[in-house]
Amino acid sequence: MTQMEYHRPVLLTETVAGLNIQPNGVYVDVTFGGGGHSQEILKHLGEHGKLIAFDQDKDALKNAIDDPRFLLINENFRHLKRFLRFYGYKEVDGILGDFGVSSHQFDAPERGFSTRFEANLDMRMNTDSPVSAYQVINHYSESDLRNVLFQYGELRSAAGMARMILEARAKESIKSSSQLKSALGRFLPSHKENKILAQIYQAIRIEVNQELDALKEFLVQTPEVLKTGGRLSLISYHSLEDRLVKRFMRNGLFQGEPEKDVFGRVEVPFKLVGKFVIPSEEEIKRNNRARSAKLRVAEKI
Repeated sequence: MTQMEYHRPVLLTETVAGLNIQPNGVYVDVTFGGGGHSQEILKHLGEHGKLIAFDQDKDALKNAIDDPRFLLINENFRHLKRFLRFYGYKEVDGILGDFGVSSHQFDAPERGFSTRFEANLDMRMNTDSPVSAYQVINHYSESDLRNVLFQYGELRSAAGMARMILEARAKESIKSSSQLKSALGRFLPSHKENKILAQIYQAIRIEVNQELDALKEFLVQTPEVLKTGGRLSLISYHSLEDRLVKRFMRNGLFQGEPEKDVFGRVEVPFKLVGKFVIPSEEEIKRNNRARSAKLRVAEKI
């Protein structure tokens, strides 16, 4: 595996610019992947600057950058604060996150992330995790499957899909992508098959990797970890992620509104920097996966 397999990151220039990098500052890339964002950050750092990267996928370790200013931690970003403290960093100047699945994960058939390949049901970002797509499909109750498909895939036919999965797995275990597709065939009309399959895969993947829980845990740590004036520069790819990022940047909460003090003032941890950014038509032509990306930047108050 080479770094080329990871391709150029989405919104590379804009995301790194959002950090407003100070040459001797300390920055964190919580989704290292192929290292594209990290390499760009390092170009802006001086000799006393520091970049700490996180990635729970062991494959990403092969892309570690040989630079004394760089440290790669093989952990989920939900453990951000703990590992920064472990390595002696109480506060940092900026945090970058590019959520979702990396190009490498999508393009490696054996990982089971893509609807394009025949593969075993896996979808684990951390290959040591005990829960894979196979466990979700073959061991979850009908109501749990329905909830996963409805909440994370936003599928109107979630109840019927869950019922069909149970009927199919009663005959034999559903081990592969083709078996899953076959079990759900009645819900996959040819003109919508790819779109609906993408929603099904998204739902299962989010459940397998507990992606929204991890994102929430990460976000609530950021006000404590960032210095005043420090920046958050985050890319999300679907409405469930983006909603959490947007609400937390705006209110410091995931739902509801912040409380006002006796003078009617609201205390929030961040101020928004500009409007959200989406990729240009040219970038989407170069990389179709960029089409749903949304970049938001905020500054710690």
